[in-house]
Amino acid sequence: MKGVAVVFVVVLVVVSLAATPGEAVSCGELQSSLAPCLSYLTGGGEPSESCCGGLRSASGSIQSTQDRQTACYCMKSAASCTYNVPTDAAASLPGKCGVSVGMTISPNVDCSQIS
Repeated sequence: MKGVAVVFVVVLVVVSLAATPGEAVSCGELQSSLAPCLSYLTGGGEPSESCCGGLRSASGSIQSTQDRQTACYCMKSAASCTYNVPTDAAASLPGKCGVSVGMTISPNVDCSQIS
């Protein structure tokens, strides 16, 4: 009986940790929010309203230093490895959408130094 109680407590702790509000933003969440920007980032032109809305949403979910660093690492990885996004397109997106993201978007930025 004691073993069942311990397992029950462990399950409750794991579930509560998984549902903790305010946990760090994930790469999947960011990529989902910024998916509408892919055509602009890879093909140029002007970002769509859905792209800018996604950027606003992503920016709003980036609250802590950990969030900013995670976002930096995720976007650097996606931009350079997955989609080959031109540096100037990525850097200009926040300005074109009128959104402040609170960090420099560049393949040369040291994400560990973002505060």
